[in-house]
Amino acid sequence: MKIETLRFGEIDIEEARIFDFVLPIIGFDKLKKFVILEPTKDNLFKWLQSVEDPTLAFPIISVSALDYDYTIDIADNVIEALGITSVESVLVMNITSIPQNDPSGTTINLLAPLIFNIDNQKAGQVVLSGSGYDISYPMFKKV
Repeated sequence: MKIETLRFGEIDIEEARIFDFVLPIIGFDKLKKFVILEPTKDNLFKWLQSVEDPTLAFPIISVSALDYDYTIDIADNVIEALGITSVESVLVMNITSIPQNDPSGTTINLLAPLIFNIDNQKAGQVVLSGSGYDISYPMFKKV
């Protein structure tokens, strides 16, 4: 299927790659269909592109690729909503904020990760209440 995007132009994606956000992204409750785009294979950053809104794409990253002490407990209601049956089917990504004029000021939302079930293409954003994680954790240490 072809979708139009502001950032990447018209792209062709397989419908099987579209995630259904049964637990919506905070502030974007009406948008349910997203696809993960990898403009280059060797880049840490990927893009979560809305299928329904061509202007909306979030830069995302897998914190597991970084040297962070980041572990999460997924609540039973989230496991049920996403239909998770095995740890191997779970992909955890985090939305980043990259200042256009200062990429060294990039922050990562550790408080509300995106949880993907790669077996059934269901996903959601989950707030880790009481975790102590920050919504805008600096990706780079200031020297």
